[in-house]
Amino acid sequence: CIHLSCLYLSNFLSLSVFQLQTFQVPSCVSKHELTSGVAIAHVLNKIDSSWFNETWLSRIKEDGGTNWRLKVSNLKKILQSMMEYYHDVLGQQVSDEHVPDVCLIGEMGDVTELGRLLQLVLGCAVSCDQKQEHIQQIMTLEESVQHVVMTAIQEVHNTPLLHTYFKRSTCAFRSILKQNFENAMKIEQVICLCVIQVSVLMEEKSSLQVELQSLRERLNRCETPDVSSTITNKKLLLLQSQMEQLQEENYRLDSSRDDLRVRADVLEREVTDLQLRNEELTSLAQEAQSLKDEMDILRHSSDRVSRLEAMVETYKRKLEDLGDLRRQVRLLEERNHVYMQRTCELEEELRRANAIRSQLDTYKRQAHEMSAKHSAEAMKAEKWQFEYKNLNDKYETLLKEREVPHRSLTSEQGDSVTVSINVCVCVDTVVRLQQENKTLCVQEESYRHRQEELQTQLEDSQRSQNTLETQNRLSQQQISELSALVEELQRALQEQDSKTEDVSNTHTH
Repeated sequence: CIHLSCLYLSNFLSLSVFQLQTFQVPSCVSKHELTSGVAIAHVLNKIDSSWFNETWLSRIKEDGGTNWRLKVSNLKKILQSMMEYYHDVLGQQVSDEHVPDVCLIGEMGDVTELGRLLQLVLGCAVSCDQKQEHIQQIMTLEESVQHVVMTAIQEVHNTPLLHTYFKRSTCAFRSILKQNFENAMKIEQVICLCVIQVSVLMEEKSSLQVELQSLRERLNRCETPDVSSTITNKKLLLLQSQMEQLQEENYRLDSSRDDLRVRADVLEREVTDLQLRNEELTSLAQEAQSLKDEMDILRHSSDRVSRLEAMVETYKRKLEDLGDLRRQVRLLEERNHVYMQRTCELEEELRRANAIRSQLDTYKRQAHEMSAKHSAEAMKAEKWQFEYKNLNDKYETLLKEREVPHRSLTSEQGDSVTVSINVCVCVDTVVRLQQENKTLCVQEESYRHRQEELQTQLEDSQRSQNTLETQNRLSQQQISELSALVEELQRALQEQDSKTEDVSNTHTH
């Protein structure tokens, strides 16, 4: 920030007193009278009477005298109203470094703090609704005064209003320069005309003097004894009257020449002053133009900074999205790893199921063989049952024949022996067949149970195989989808990395 020096403050306060007097306010003769706040309050009332109205003005005590507490009270009211005016009406924020300490002003008469207070008043003047009038009034002041006022405004205003003020000031400077240039051209034309007139009058004067001298010589030559003639007298009278007229004309021309010379001197001084004024205004216009260019550069830089900040915010959001995508990729990789493990487990179960299936095929083959065997044994059992039935029939027949009483003893003995032998053989055969039949029935029952168990295992294996095949197909589909998603995320990550590198390269340049 720019701090005013003591000399600058002295000049600024002197000029402020002079400007406050232009507002026709009371008690504004010296710097000391500004510390009471009465003159400043009246100036603010002149600047914006709708905000700093009569009601507000009546709250400012005018009989402060040497009572510094009353001065501080007035200055606090003025400062508070000005801060509210800046905030509510002008929509500007005054930095803390430009806020004066009214206690030092009222109690000690501090020049620095008083200068800051007057700077705020000047800021209100060039920012209110009647700012054009105040700016025009400032433009009518001397160059040194304008420079001090512009410096004070530049210190207070750190807003786009300063650019507008300089732009309008530049336009005013240019119009004044143009007007001064036109006036200078007109004055030069008038001077040229005056010089021409003076030269013409000088030539006429010299010619008249020559003519007068010739007339005098003729008059001297013409003085003869017959002077009393009428014609000569008339000529002499005519010549005398002409001479008097020429003398009067000569006197008049001399006086007009002197007037024109004085006027030419005045015009030359005015031309010199206008040229100096023109040079000063030109320098001020150049300074204002440079300030305008600087403001344009700063505005362009501010716009570029805003765009870069927006780009940085966008890339920050993209980096956050990239972080989310990376987390999603990690989660998908973990899920993919889990699915791969599950796929491996399912493949292992599928291999076990294939092994069980091969065992089931073996068991089916064995069951088929057992079934064929069982069929053969069943046929054998039926055959033996048929033979047993035949033998049983024979045995019953023999028992019936044994009961016949009319056979001979020999034949009876031989037949009884044969019958007993046949009966023993048949009994042994029947017993053996019964045991084999029981054995075959037991084997058939065990084979049936074994076949049922194998059939149940086969059905379970087929169901588990179908389930594993379905799960394997779903797992393969999920793996393909996850692989595609991982590839897309990797491409997105590569694009984000390339954009991030471009941004870093841009910031580096």
